[in-house]
Amino acid sequence: MRAVLAAFAFLTRIPVPGAAGFDGDDVARSAGWFPLVGLFLGGVYCLAGELLRNHLPSVVIAVLIVLLDVMLTGALHFDGLADTADGFGGGKTFEDVLRIMRDHLIGSYGGVALTLVVALKVTAYSEILVRRNWIPAAILTPALGRWSILLLTAALPYARQSASAIQGMGKRSLVWGSLLMLVALGATMSVRAWISMGAVVLVSAGFGSYCKRRIKGITGDTLGANLQLCESAALLVYLWK
Repeated sequence: MRAVLAAFAFLTRIPVPGAAGFDGDDVARSAGWFPLVGLFLGGVYCLAGELLRNHLPSVVIAVLIVLLDVMLTGALHFDGLADTADGFGGGKTFEDVLRIMRDHLIGSYGGVALTLVVALKVTAYSEILVRRNWIPAAILTPALGRWSILLLTAALPYARQSASAIQGMGKRSLVWGSLLMLVALGATMSVRAWISMGAVVLVSAGFGSYCKRRIKGITGDTLGANLQLCESAALLVYLWK
């Protein structure tokens, strides 16, 4: 139970009992539960969509779902996307990229990346909400995004010299998190759910390869960026005709 609570405390802004006592080791041990946090968030977004879809236009509901995502997660992964875009866009050397990613100010690359991803998500959710398969898409997309964290932490080293909870996440967390995802995907009985999982693997492999080439590994920011890219890819799978 401590590991589950640590996962929620790390990935969300939901008040968790004993959160102040969790350390990096607790977060590392909780990584296998990250997809469960995603399923919970997806369930909240699904509930919001179900309550509002007969009262508001789908595009307004989509904006509210993205806003809810920002509020529940503290914009953690949006911030990672912006920092990564600024670092990779503005840095020429390994050191430059890591230094820029440490800067909390958002530059032009980060601003454009945030705008594009938010626009894509709002547009995608607004279209998915009027389709029959919108519930699996809303529930599974956040879970797949958090599962993508495990793919990269199991495959690539931490790029910085400082200690991080990321270093304690590894193949064991990936195995447990993957089991959770397989159960969730199997429960939906949706072909698109499995295709979206494949898309997440491909995006993570491509982005992970790029991170390895540019900074010799991953950071917390690149994990957040990959999550946003993977969620976007999963939503596009549900929209593909």
